[in-house]
Amino acid sequence: MVRFTLDPNSPPALSAAEKIRLDAMDDAALSAAAASDADNPPLSDGELDRLTAARHVRQVRAHTGLSQAVFAQTFRINVARLRDLEQGRTQPDSAVLAYLAVIDKEPDAVRRALENAG
Repeated sequence: MVRFTLDPNSPPALSAAEKIRLDAMDDAALSAAAASDADNPPLSDGELDRLTAARHVRQVRAHTGLSQAVFAQTFRINVARLRDLEQGRTQPDSAVLAYLAVIDKEPDAVRRALENAG
């Protein structure tokens, strides 16, 4: 087996024949081809849920403009837990989702509340 690393700045190009073949396929044919690819099995509902939750956590943090470490420290979240959430290894429970919603809408209010809490 040959291993290689893709360069994100220079993705591989399709050959003319591959481009013609793919352009000729409708959505159903593309979906069928993807489903039959043993190297790319479809995601389960649970996997999709984890990825959706991970994206949400990353978006909330990105909205604040803070790094993982600073976000975790500022909002008193364990940095390892934050990484697990952002990478989809664990799913946030309802309390974490509610806390993230408040951080997303009112980060300064959360900061003030935490400062006053000692």
